[in-house]
Amino acid sequence: MREIIAILRGVTPSEVEQIGEALITAGITQIEVPLNSPDPLDSIARLAQAFGKEARIGAGTVLDPAQVLGVAKAGGRLIVSPDTNAAVIGEAKRQGMISCPGAMTPSECFNALRAGADAIKLFPGSLIGPPGLAAIRAVLPPETKVLAVGGATPETFSDWAEAGISGFGVGTALYRPGDTVAEVAENAARIVAAYDAAMI
Repeated sequence: MREIIAILRGVTPSEVEQIGEALITAGITQIEVPLNSPDPLDSIARLAQAFGKEARIGAGTVLDPAQVLGVAKAGGRLIVSPDTNAAVIGEAKRQGMISCPGAMTPSECFNALRAGADAIKLFPGSLIGPPGLAAIRAVLPPETKVLAVGGATPETFSDWAEAGISGFGVGTALYRPGDTVAEVAENAARIVAAYDAAMI
């Protein structure tokens, strides 16, 4: 499984299955629907029902434990947050879900790991950059999975890879509200090619 999380902010339930299929066909098998999208739990449920056996489906912008439960009931298995919230991480783990909280500083990274996070969402990646990641990597346990989100683009994947990144969360470079399925498929193919060139 490629360590790419597709961030479908603004996606609607009526289009989400076709977009999900395009992503999976291109080789992106982790998909999050941010909870500030239209009817996000409906979209998550549709994706989970259609593709739950071949892809990891979940939610982004998860801010409290009650939202974690809602995602679990919808069939989601991935919880992505913009912040380091031990209560959210703990509830995700109690539900048997993958927890990927946002962190920017070494303190936040270590707090997330102590709370049980499966991966660190380095956010916003544009502010930290590969040099910042390299400095943080020097003190993190070597097995820590770190994903760059917010500012990591196909053009910079190789720079991030050299600094020790594990993968990426990709939003607007993959999908913007109003994009056609064909446009998403084209974006996904470009991102997968850049990832494979940088990371494999």
